[in-house]
Amino acid sequence: MIFQTTAPPFQFRQGTRPLLISMPHVGTHVPPALAARFTDEGQRVPDTDWHLERLYDFADELGASVLVATHSRFVIDLNRPPDGASLYPGQSVTGLCPVDLFDDQPLYRDAEDVPSEAEIAERREAIWQPYHAQLAHELARMKAEHGVAALWDAHSIRSVLPRFFEGALPDLNLGTANGASCSPVLSEQLLFIGKQATGYTAVLNGRFKGGFITRHYGKPAQGIHAVQLEMTQCSYMQESWPFDYLPHLAEGIQPHVRRMLRAVLDFVEK
Repeated sequence: MIFQTTAPPFQFRQGTRPLLISMPHVGTHVPPALAARFTDEGQRVPDTDWHLERLYDFADELGASVLVATHSRFVIDLNRPPDGASLYPGQSVTGLCPVDLFDDQPLYRDAEDVPSEAEIAERREAIWQPYHAQLAHELARMKAEHGVAALWDAHSIRSVLPRFFEGALPDLNLGTANGASCSPVLSEQLLFIGKQATGYTAVLNGRFKGGFITRHYGKPAQGIHAVQLEMTQCSYMQESWPFDYLPHLAEGIQPHVRRMLRAVLDFVEK
């Protein structure tokens, strides 16, 4: 066995209402033997969706279930297809097991440190598969209990990343796989909330249309609605090292995110 970890693949809290909040990129754990193969910058896991558990600290109050990744996306990216196929053909993307950082710098110290197909398969079995098994199981449980289910895939990213997009991102990037993953009525309601958020910008199916999770699990015809929200990190935290949470900023954006999630619940529970 090449890859080994002692940390569980996820943390999960079951709620009481038909809403699951997935946080696939918040994990920071890298097994020590793997971390030793990373560059110094890679060991800081800079491309993490930092502090989303804190930003979404109202999830329990809403009655939502919460699924949280434990391992860094540098170990394996839970929002990529298991075969590593690109979600944005023709555009620059990072892979299932990334080999570079968002700023295009190498993740691994040496070429021989890059994971083999056998190691990728072990990481997939140890972390990717359990996370997705739990996600699928919880959506099925909700659907069986409530007749409907909503999936909210929570993300954040640096506001300026020339590798992936020109200029600065809108603050609230809603993705519904171009309308395939949730009802257009719901997506328009969410966009309206984003557009009404004073001091912030919002877009629907712009640069971010939803990753594998949104695209794979959203089945509105079957009563399962999935939405990805990619937020700019400057809306609630420090975008550079040491990536501190900034409560005075977070208090501004948090009510709008809460309003969106309440709209999701109102829609599926009506």
